[in-house]
Amino acid sequence: MIAHRINHVFIIYQENRSFDNEFGTFPGANGVWSLGARMHGFYQQVSPTRPLVTPFKITDPDVYYENNARAVLNEAIDDGKMDKFGTAQANALKVGTEAQRASVGAETMYHLDCDTIPFTWAFAKRFTLFDNFFQALRSPSTPSNVEIIAAQNGLTQYARHPDLLPSNVDLPGDPIFVDLDPHFGPYEKQKPSYQIDQTYANILLTLQRQSVKSVVNDADDIRKDKAAIAKLGSSAIPWRWYEEGYSDPQRGGFISHHAAPQYFGYVVKNDIMHSQMRDLTTFFTDLSSGGLPARGLFYLKGGSQNLLGLHPANKDPAVQSAFNGDDDHPGYTDQQIAEAFVASLVGAIARSRYWNDSAIVITWDDSGGYWDHVPPHDFERCPDGQPCGDGERVPAIVISPFAKSGAIVHSLSDQDSVLKFVETVFRLPALASLPDEKPYMPLGPRDGNALLSNLSYAFDDGRLTGTSAPIPASNAIFDQQAIATIPAPVTCADIGVVPATPPPGISDAPPSWFNPRPF
Repeated sequence: MIAHRINHVFIIYQENRSFDNEFGTFPGANGVWSLGARMHGFYQQVSPTRPLVTPFKITDPDVYYENNARAVLNEAIDDGKMDKFGTAQANALKVGTEAQRASVGAETMYHLDCDTIPFTWAFAKRFTLFDNFFQALRSPSTPSNVEIIAAQNGLTQYARHPDLLPSNVDLPGDPIFVDLDPHFGPYEKQKPSYQIDQTYANILLTLQRQSVKSVVNDADDIRKDKAAIAKLGSSAIPWRWYEEGYSDPQRGGFISHHAAPQYFGYVVKNDIMHSQMRDLTTFFTDLSSGGLPARGLFYLKGGSQNLLGLHPANKDPAVQSAFNGDDDHPGYTDQQIAEAFVASLVGAIARSRYWNDSAIVITWDDSGGYWDHVPPHDFERCPDGQPCGDGERVPAIVISPFAKSGAIVHSLSDQDSVLKFVETVFRLPALASLPDEKPYMPLGPRDGNALLSNLSYAFDDGRLTGTSAPIPASNAIFDQQAIATIPAPVTCADIGVVPATPPPGISDAPPSWFNPRPF
C-alpha cells in the first residue's frame, strides 16, 4: 500500500547528533534513564581530576563540537560497552587546559528536551519516532552522506579495486572513512583536499530506469548495473539534491563534503543527472509554484548559515557570529536555529499540494561523538579490522499523512533503511542485487539486508487503505512567527509532552564546572 499512496519522498538530512542527545528523555523511548543506559556508559570518566559524569540536561543550544573521527568513535563504543565517550573526547584534544578538555569530555553526555527544541519533539509526538535507528557506518559525516544515497561507503569499490585502499583512514581511497571533499566541485574552499571518484551504483542511478542508457560518462564500473536498470522500463523517477549555498559555495553556507552526489563521476559528468543538483532556496520556490515533478525523491541539506536570517538568543557577540548554521552540526550551529530550519521545511511541504501523497524522513548523518547507550549491531568487518557498521543510534522521524500518530518504532533500522523505503515506494531493485555489486557482497550496499527495516512500521494501515482519516497537514505546521523566534515561544506543555525524569538519587543538572564553549 505504501507504493500506492506515496509519490513524494523528502529526506531532511541533519548533522552530528546521537539519539540520546536529542531524545534521551522523550517519554516511552529507550532513553538515558533506562536500565540499559545504566549498564552502558551511564558513568563516564572525563578527567583523572573530575568526578564521573552522568547524563545531564542543558538548555544552551550553542556548544563546542565533539570529535567524530572513526578512531575516536571506536574507542568510545569500546566493543559495545559504550563507556569511553568522555575519555575518548578528552584524549582526542591535543590543546587546551585540563579544565577545557574535561568540559569537552563531559559535553558528550548532555541532552536537550522540549524546553529547548519543542518543534523537533512535537514532530516526534505527532508522527512516528524511531528509537532503534543507527548510523550505518562508524565514521564522520562524509561516509554517511554517501551512505544515504548508496547504502555503502565504497566497499564495492574496495573489493573490486583493492589497490584503492587508503594506507590509513585519513587518506583518500575506498572505503571512505574521512571528511575529504568530493572529487568534483563546487567547493566552499579555495584549495580542497578531495576524495577519489566513486564508481559504484547509488539510488540516483536506479531512479533513472530506462533513461539510464543516457548515463555514458564515467560508467565503466556500472555497465552491468545499467543494463539491469534499463530493463525496468518506463521513464525515470525524478530526484533532486537541494543543498544550502550550492549556487554560491564561497559565501552561501555550502559544505561540499556533505554533497553526496558530487562524489560520483557518473552523476557529475552526465547532464541528465547533474542537472538535478540545486540550491536549497529553489526548493521553496518549487514547492510554492507547484514546480516539483508528479513524483520523486528529494534530499534537503542545510549548511553553516541559515536561510531564515536567524541568530542565537545568546547576545554574546562571539556566539552571535559563530553559531548561525542550520544543519545541527555542533560548533557552528545553534540547535534552535536548526530545528526552526527543519520546521520551515516541513511546514512548507505541509502547506503545498504535495502533502497529500508525501513522506518526510528526518534523520541525522552521524552521532557527532555524543554518547548513546545502545550498543550498535556489528555487520561486516571493514578492511581496517574494525566493524564497518553499525555506528551509534541517531534520531529518525517519519512525517506523513499516513504515518502513525505518537508511535515509537523499535524495529532495527539504519540509514540504509531509508533506501529500502525509497525502493519500496518506487518499486526499485535493491542496490545489493545489481550485477556489478552483488559479487562482492557483503562488501557492498546493505539495502538487501533482511535484518533492517524498510521503515514501513512508521505507517498506519488504516490510513494507507483509506479506512482511517489521514493526519491533517496542520499537525506538521507551526506559525511562521514562532519559527522565526529564537528561542521558540513553544513549551513542553504546548505540545503535550512531559520529559522522563531521572531515577531517585540521580541529578539531571550539568556538572558545576561544565562549560559548553570551553574554547
